[in-house]
Amino acid sequence: MSRIAIPAIAHATGDTAEVYARVRKIAGGSVPNLFAALGHLAPATLNAALDAEGALASSSVSKQDLETIKLLISEQTGCDYCVAAHVMLGKMTGLSPEVLRQIRAGQPTGDARRDALIHFVRTLQTTRGTIGADALAAIRAAGYSDTQLAEISLAIAMTIFTNTFNRINDTDVDFPPVE
Repeated sequence: MSRIAIPAIAHATGDTAEVYARVRKIAGGSVPNLFAALGHLAPATLNAALDAEGALASSSVSKQDLETIKLLISEQTGCDYCVAAHVMLGKMTGLSPEVLRQIRAGQPTGDARRDALIHFVRTLQTTRGTIGADALAAIRAAGYSDTQLAEISLAIAMTIFTNTFNRINDTDVDFPPVE
């Protein structure tokens, strides 16, 4: 059970009600538990997160690559809520269950570009300081532009944000269970 009690969504007023309406438009009429908690506690923060996710949705990084990043980061941080969400969303982008399992397990997917992305993101998350020139050269050689590197950075940051909040809240998972 989530640690932070959230009043019924139907009783929300003001900024919280407005951000819930925005979420419903994005999420097909529902308000996932993560967004319910954030909208109740900090509607401006949720609006900022939704704006950032909107920027990612219109970025030049593919939806499959974004879900690869988000699933990888969520697995690394141990956020069960986000792992479940990004497995489901990854499937919706066309990533196979086997590829999703490989991403989570840190195994090669057989797609050289995706594997370069995974290696790059893992390097960013498991090392300190400025990454080596070889890591930058490798991700560029895989076909990622400098603009995409900025967008990848935002995807990592947003995922760490939601992972962190869910780990604090122990947010009830309202996505299909992950095998």
